[in-house]
Amino acid sequence: MTVAAAKWLQQFADAEPLPNQDGHFGAFGGRYVAETLMPLIQRVEAEYMQAKREEAFNQQLRLYLKNYVGRPSPLFFAENITRAWGGGKVYFKREDLNHTGAHKINNCLGQVLLAVRMGCKRIIAETGAGQHGVATATVCALLNLPCVVYMGALDMRRQQPNVVRMELLGAEVRPVKEGSASLKDAMNAALRDWTANVADTFYVIGSVAGPHPYPQMVRDFQTVIGEEVKEQMMQKEGRLPDLIIACVGGGSNAMGIFYPFLTEPTVHLVGVEAAGKGLMSGKHAAAISGGEVGVLHGSKSYYLQDEGGQILEAHSISAGLDYPGVGPEHAYLHQTGRVEYLSATDQEALHYFKFCTAAEGILPALEPAHALARAHDLVSKLTPSEIAVINMCGRGDKDMAIITASAGSIT
Repeated sequence: MTVAAAKWLQQFADAEPLPNQDGHFGAFGGRYVAETLMPLIQRVEAEYMQAKREEAFNQQLRLYLKNYVGRPSPLFFAENITRAWGGGKVYFKREDLNHTGAHKINNCLGQVLLAVRMGCKRIIAETGAGQHGVATATVCALLNLPCVVYMGALDMRRQQPNVVRMELLGAEVRPVKEGSASLKDAMNAALRDWTANVADTFYVIGSVAGPHPYPQMVRDFQTVIGEEVKEQMMQKEGRLPDLIIACVGGGSNAMGIFYPFLTEPTVHLVGVEAAGKGLMSGKHAAAISGGEVGVLHGSKSYYLQDEGGQILEAHSISAGLDYPGVGPEHAYLHQTGRVEYLSATDQEALHYFKFCTAAEGILPALEPAHALARAHDLVSKLTPSEIAVINMCGRGDKDMAIITASAGSIT
């Protein structure tokens, strides 16, 4: 554990849970939205705070997570990778085995059930890699609700199988051609829709981003990941892991696995951003490593921006990490030193996609392939008695067209 992490634990372990009543994680977060949306967002907050305290709501969510999603997801000992890397033992948290193929459905179930509770008749969402869109469309099909998913035109081309899945599930996928035609622009379009249709529409945000209460709400629905890891590690090893690694775009899979361990002093937490073509190239999506504090999509955090504060276009081979910012709680955890944030390039992600597939027979999505890249460095420095957990937050089926097109550059 770093000195900064130790200081964080000493200062905050006994503090009130964050965010505070205004939705801030230290200096980050908040609620920077149009006046039109403010009453609805306040209602979402009030309804969520009440629902999370009600056993009936939580029992319904648990039943769907168990019988529909297939939770708990396994904690798999990656014996071949452990042997190949040397150092510590490597476990995968297999969120790729969830129904729809990623962690996204944990949050989608919670939010759509909340929307039903609020009497909303229409669901909208944004998506990058398509997994959040697929998960939202899946839950809407299950609960018989109309669904509109905004997706960047670029992402629609590189994630075509997920577009087809969403349409088969009954969702309308609306292409967004503005800006970089990727995740940032899809979120802009969804927010415009919500502003125009506040009476009957619920916006299901897919990451720990956006205005309060979304960063808290998405985190809470995803903490099932870390809670299961705690229980599974005690069953398998009789103790907690020494290291947990997860990729970070907006950051929902990482917050989900990190949050239950924040006050565990022996657990080193590492988030891995997308360095794209390199941090010095200007073509990356590493907001913490290469961004500045600003406001976007209703929240204060770290964003890629120019000297005038204009948001820059992000780049990553992974559509799910191709976002120019990071969730405000991640910004806070970086600033306070509790979590270490590193980055991995497109080339590294491609290499570790191939490596993991051949070594363990598991096709990781390009998102967790970034985590695998830095995990190699960190795990090899551990002793054989130490343990690392990598959040395998999605499977790579959706990325096969990208992998095939990039085959010549995989080494």
